[in-house]
Amino acid sequence: MARVSRQTPQQYSGRQAHPVDEVLPVAKLTLYGFQHVLAFYAGAVIVPIIVGNALGLSHEELVYLINADLLTCGVASIIQALGVWKIGARLPLVQGVTFTAVSPMIAIGLGAGGGTAGLLVVYGAVITAGIATFLFAPFFGKLVKYFPPVVIGTVLTIIGLTLIPQGLQDAAGGAKLIGHPGYGDPKNLAYALGTLLFILVVVRLGKPYLSSLAVLLGLVAGTAVAWLLGDADFGAVKDADWFGVSTPFHYGMPKFELFPIIAMVVVMLITMVETTGDVYAIGEVTRKKVDNATVANALRADGAATILGGVFNSFPYAAFAQNIGLVRMSKVMSRFVVVAAGGFMIVLGLLPKAGSVVAAIPHPVLGGAAIAMFGMVAAVGIQILGKVDLREERNALILAVSLAAALLPNAVAPFFERMPEGIRAVLNSGITLGSLTAVLLNLFFNVFTRRSTMEIDWDDIEGDESEEAHGPLRAHEPVGAHRPADPFPPQGAHAPQSPQAPQGPYTPQGPSTGPYTPQGPSTQQGFYDPQGTGNPQGPHGQQGPHWGAPGN
Repeated sequence: MARVSRQTPQQYSGRQAHPVDEVLPVAKLTLYGFQHVLAFYAGAVIVPIIVGNALGLSHEELVYLINADLLTCGVASIIQALGVWKIGARLPLVQGVTFTAVSPMIAIGLGAGGGTAGLLVVYGAVITAGIATFLFAPFFGKLVKYFPPVVIGTVLTIIGLTLIPQGLQDAAGGAKLIGHPGYGDPKNLAYALGTLLFILVVVRLGKPYLSSLAVLLGLVAGTAVAWLLGDADFGAVKDADWFGVSTPFHYGMPKFELFPIIAMVVVMLITMVETTGDVYAIGEVTRKKVDNATVANALRADGAATILGGVFNSFPYAAFAQNIGLVRMSKVMSRFVVVAAGGFMIVLGLLPKAGSVVAAIPHPVLGGAAIAMFGMVAAVGIQILGKVDLREERNALILAVSLAAALLPNAVAPFFERMPEGIRAVLNSGITLGSLTAVLLNLFFNVFTRRSTMEIDWDDIEGDESEEAHGPLRAHEPVGAHRPADPFPPQGAHAPQSPQAPQGPYTPQGPSTGPYTPQGPSTQQGFYDPQGTGNPQGPHGQQGPHWGAPGN
């Protein structure tokens, strides 16, 4: 694809609205929004189910937790996507309970005696951590420079690789069947594989509109087949209530204790790194500029949603990574689709009977769709890592050691069982441990040594895409602008001389050999010449470093 000339964001926005800000017709908003709900639902309810079962809650209390979670998820997603004041990134980000907090919350609750008494201590820690996140958000936004592509890409890859086993667990029949003969039954794997293949076929052969609904169609088709074969039970739908409202402090006033608060604040710090990665990932997918203010607004939304979660009997919130994978698969980038999804979540939170219909989707069917979506999250991380010079051993070590650390909790569980309870509550999570490792290694290798880090050139991205086809399927595809510059181009008599083969930083100075030939010592190598004039912009015309450009 030919390289288009660079244009400023103002020129782009003046010509047409960015697809992120496009308001789709009601029918499309409904379908695409409901697809987000289906993709999100399993991950949304699994946290209250795991925490509630671990704390020994009754069935009624567990149902109440699920409804409260869905209601708060809907409100939080609308705030994040629509934006209120400086709260919300105004990007297609769905909010959900963070998996990072599961182990710490269980440890806090059990340490307080379990049951509803344990929940009160958990909610006290959650509310305090939410307030801390909201207040610290603008300062954390200024620390984005300490999270270069090698950190963001590593964190997102870790999130995807950590979530994939959960999708595979659902494909085998779900966590409830572990230890049961039905776990891993070939019939369960057939449902999961059939759903996954159906999604792939729709993406490959379907028309653009159908391809964007591939996940929704896969879930519906898989559930229909399971129902026809007698493996989908909708009996609980008629037993569910029609209407139910989550009231503030349903279980009583929260209790505020020091060590649970410290543990939850640490968890939220890791969640802030996770959200930062998600914000940059959705910016990468949608080709929408992300800056420090965007990150700060997204983190404020996390903090506000977490405070609401503690008040309305739910848990800490963060941007849901699996829905980023859905945005990439469907190529539907409008943030108003997430607003519609938030409306659906609120309805599901108020109508337990409607929510029970979605809950009837068999685990293997959900697992088949989750494998694709979670894998796409890891793919976004790998895409960002593709802009990092991994031939530099420091970057390679950050990635390698962080991936190893993320696998440690599942690979060697007894190691964490011997740790003090407070430390175990924080570190016994692959996402937490791997993310912490990536951040600390980057500080050690690149920040404390004052090595420069790469940053994305958002002007370049928006300029590249300004003349692309505008729509949910063709707009904002990556173009040649984001191929890392080759630091070792061919030299000598056989070196390419065409205008499409820019000379690298090691090109000898000499006579002009084409429009990309250096013009003298004042020319900065590795930058794109927007006008094609033969004078790549030097120090006086520098637009900012590119990911993957040598020397950055």
